[in-house]
Amino acid sequence: MHKTSAIIKFLKNNVSAYLFLAPWLLGFLVLTLYPMGYSLWLGFTDYDFTKPGSTQWIGLGNYMKMFGAVFGMNEFTASTGEVMRIDPYYLKSLSVTFSYVFTSVPLKLLFALAVAMLLNQKLRGVPFYRAVYYIPTLLGGSVAIAVLWRKLFEKEGLVNGLLGALGFTDLPGWITNPKYALWTLVLLTVWQFGSSMIIFLAGLKQIPQEYYESASVDGANKIQQFFAITIPLLSPVILFNLVMQMIGAFQVFTQAYIIGGGRGGVLNSTLFYTLHLYIQGWTYHEMGYASAMAWVLLLIIGALTAMVFRSSGLWVSYGTGE
Repeated sequence: MHKTSAIIKFLKNNVSAYLFLAPWLLGFLVLTLYPMGYSLWLGFTDYDFTKPGSTQWIGLGNYMKMFGAVFGMNEFTASTGEVMRIDPYYLKSLSVTFSYVFTSVPLKLLFALAVAMLLNQKLRGVPFYRAVYYIPTLLGGSVAIAVLWRKLFEKEGLVNGLLGALGFTDLPGWITNPKYALWTLVLLTVWQFGSSMIIFLAGLKQIPQEYYESASVDGANKIQQFFAITIPLLSPVILFNLVMQMIGAFQVFTQAYIIGGGRGGVLNSTLFYTLHLYIQGWTYHEMGYASAMAWVLLLIIGALTAMVFRSSGLWVSYGTGE
């Protein structure tokens, strides 16, 4: 009896909270948790959404299809007895994506920090410049900017027109040349440095000026102050930006789809993981395979994020003296 009354009292005291939470909980269960669980199950099936009732359980077949090339396989027999071919482009999409992430993220953070350092100076019009520099972040992920970027770097685009006016000749089509296509996407990502810049700027403003004044009295120059004061005290902000930008870079899709022509560019030079996943799911209707690819991407992002946090103890300082 005592337990029953305690439960009734708890519900009476918290009913308002649960009513307010109900829309979010319903959305989380229906729009997040259920789709995630369903996609996890689909990853173990051969599922074509254009053929209702054709779903077949194939166990680890989709994962064998992804990683079979590592073991030199061209095909394998699934648990259903069906012979399945190894995905010849999966490892290429991984390679392109890792190259993009490990190139674009450091460059973007370096550029964002450099601009934040400039805006941290006592200059006139800093709020205006801050707003202007943030605009690319707002626009950069749009289809319109991706189309514009493609036009800029085409063989007859504005970039080659300007370089030609400066005397350069025999210029390539940057988008259609496999050697340079990925770099145009890296450049587009670096151009969208605004969000990281704002966060860096907020972190810089939290560093007490007394530290720099004391260092100047001791004879430290600007470079020494940067590495001895700015970087250590800004390291938690660097960690945050690094993790957020890395996660975002793994999920880039729109730019790769538009600039690469929807097929990964020439010789699959811009075949990003998310683009390859999209092609498998919505072009070839292999939604089971696409679901398995999505879960592998989640594991890759989770593993790399864990590694970054694990390593943070070696280079992140929280001002505790440890």
